[in-house]
Amino acid sequence: MNRSLLMVVTLVVAIGAVGAVWFAKQGPEPGPGIAAASAQNADIDTSGVLEMSMGNPDAKVTVIEYASFTCPHCRNFHASALKDLKANYIDTNKINFVYREVYFDRFGLWAGIIARCGGPERYFGIANLIYEQQKEWTASGDPGTIANNLRKIGKTAGITDAELDVCLNDADKAQAMVTLYQQNAEADGINSTPSFIINGEKFSNMNYADFSAALEAKLAE
Repeated sequence: MNRSLLMVVTLVVAIGAVGAVWFAKQGPEPGPGIAAASAQNADIDTSGVLEMSMGNPDAKVTVIEYASFTCPHCRNFHASALKDLKANYIDTNKINFVYREVYFDRFGLWAGIIARCGGPERYFGIANLIYEQQKEWTASGDPGTIANNLRKIGKTAGITDAELDVCLNDADKAQAMVTLYQQNAEADGINSTPSFIINGEKFSNMNYADFSAALEAKLAE
């Protein structure tokens, strides 16, 4: 395994495993395990973890997507409905679209670190590559191979080996990412991916037609 990912393996086992158990239960609301983990991490500074968004930050409607880079349903949403949402609602500045990473396995955390390593300007481009190549980079199931596959995606996006090493060795940032994910998911009652919060109302996975109808209703309020 790439040495720069060893700390992330330890971190996701120690912290992120709580989220994995929680999501596996698929309960209607977050269980006490995730709440306890959030309480334990309450003093961790998450201010350096940027909110990744597209569209109009001052729009009447804000959509928050909770998704994992290793979730096939999330990949399908990004390959289909999101493309139409981007063309018709995000790029036209009708909505503010916020993407929040969910880490219910270590590989999803690694992918999030790679996506963020390019900065806000390249984030969604790298995220698209990660989703488009999800079947390929996760195929082996071997941590070392997956780590190298993710590094290749980062390098394809123009991130240097030195920059990747810095991002993947930043244990404090990784811990802050996991903590913020836990806090946000607990606050919004997220128990499956992808899930969406549209102006405070929670929705499960939707096709484009249903998503558009929900957005038009919110825009009309």
